Amino acid sequence: MEASEAQLREKSPVRASAETSTTDATGTKDEALALAGDRARAIDPALERRVVRKIDLFLMPPMVIGYGLVYYDKAILGSAALFGMTTDLHLTVVDRTTTPPTTSTDRLSWATSLFYFGMLCGLYPMSFALQKFNIGKILGPIVVLWGGICMLTAAVQDWRGLFVQRFALGFVESIIPTGFSCIVSGYYTQREQTFRQAWWFSGTGLFTIIGSALNYGFGQITGGDLTRWQYIYLLAGALTIIFGGWCFLVPNSPVSAWFLAPEERIVAVERLRKGQTGVRCKEIKMYQIKEALLDIKVYLVFIMMMCAYTVNGAVAGFGPLIVSTFGWNTLQSILLQFPVGGISWLGILLAGFIPLYARNVRIIILVICCLPVIAGCAMIWKADWTHHAAAPVVGYSIIGFFGSVVSLIIALGMSNVAGATKKSFMSAAIFVAYCVGNIVGPQLIKSETRRQHYPELWTGLIIFYCITITASLTLYYVMWRENKRRDGLDLNEDDADRLAFRDLTDKENLHFRYVL
Repeated sequence: MEASEAQLREKSPVRASAETSTTDATGTKDEALALAGDRARAIDPALERRVVRKIDLFLMPPMVIGYGLVYYDKAILGSAALFGMTTDLHLTVVDRTTTPPTTSTDRLSWATSLFYFGMLCGLYPMSFALQKFNIGKILGPIVVLWGGICMLTAAVQDWRGLFVQRFALGFVESIIPTGFSCIVSGYYTQREQTFRQAWWFSGTGLFTIIGSALNYGFGQITGGDLTRWQYIYLLAGALTIIFGGWCFLVPNSPVSAWFLAPEERIVAVERLRKGQTGVRCKEIKMYQIKEALLDIKVYLVFIMMMCAYTVNGAVAGFGPLIVSTFGWNTLQSILLQFPVGGISWLGILLAGFIPLYARNVRIIILVICCLPVIAGCAMIWKADWTHHAAAPVVGYSIIGFFGSVVSLIIALGMSNVAGATKKSFMSAAIFVAYCVGNIVGPQLIKSETRRQHYPELWTGLIIFYCITITASLTLYYVMWRENKRRDGLDLNEDDADRLAFRDLTDKENLHFRYVL
């Protein structure tokens, strides 16, 4: 037996049949094996550029729109609250036994958080369903259902109905972030993934701007049979159903990509061989789940995502309300979402673009982007909240850098894992953390402490971002140390081609290298 394969067998739990057998290429192994085989082929650079361009054109614009819609129908709640939803659905409770009377927004906080409880319940079932079955046949119907549930928000009569709707909406929407992150990891090289993960995730910032503009327009409606917030939800749901039409067309992997010519599919698969991350395997392997559960990198990425996304939990549900406390009216508060959305959008794209030309800078950029978020929270907290106060608006705007932080966390998590089942597990773990952060964020807002500028919120967010920085630096050390260890091994590099599509995990395949 050759040296590298012997080392793999000695150091990893993979079964012998999973390493050496060449049969059942589409079952226990990556489906790319049947198309590309064990030997690497030369790739025409011009043809490769054409293939990447085709993949980008088919995947990226709809994914930006799709994830933008995910963000939009969550963020609608903040604008809807200003348009009368809190009154119509009894989301605020006034306690007149106190002097002066106090208003509790706990119901609104829970309406925000319940969406993410729904996501938590849906993440792992949806992730493994996407791995096990045809992507288009799963993704398409679920997205159409999501659009229908969103439109039904207009029919909700009280806060109890809204709670049910938010949970159901979160459950079905859970298919999007996990699906998108796995799609990118199956079509792009490690070097390309950071920018592509950032590309679709930038829909959050883009739709903060677009959504705010739409909401501002709906704010001008003075007549009609429905309220302004009902019209917003009907539009969001209709746009989602239209997006669902594209989802039916998504192929399982480059192997079956109908928008590529046969020779282009070979190139699309072959160029992924060097990264050792694989393309797609339908078999759900329990040993890969066990490995993920014992992998410290999974837990570090989880902590980073959970802490980083607490900002979104607060801003998505309460952003316009918080800005209104700076002395701005309803429509002005909606317009002031533009700067935070613009910074988020541009920051995400820039943070994803730089690693295309600079190696191993992802974690460094991530740490740098944490600093303006911390500064912004401090500015909002400590600035004077006078009429048309400028300083807290500036602070609120620069916390938009959280988008760069979380997009880099997604890219780090997905580009540093191999094995189809382990990738699905990591993707779901990232977005479980995303849900936890979004659940925690709204709960930090205590209406009773508004006069003190919500100290629990801003101190909490600052602490969470300090934890994010610490976990990021720890992850850097763990991956750097493992890369250094593997570089010192006496491996037969010729085996890398043969092992690339065996559906091995990053731990099993010693030819795999982590990107920092």
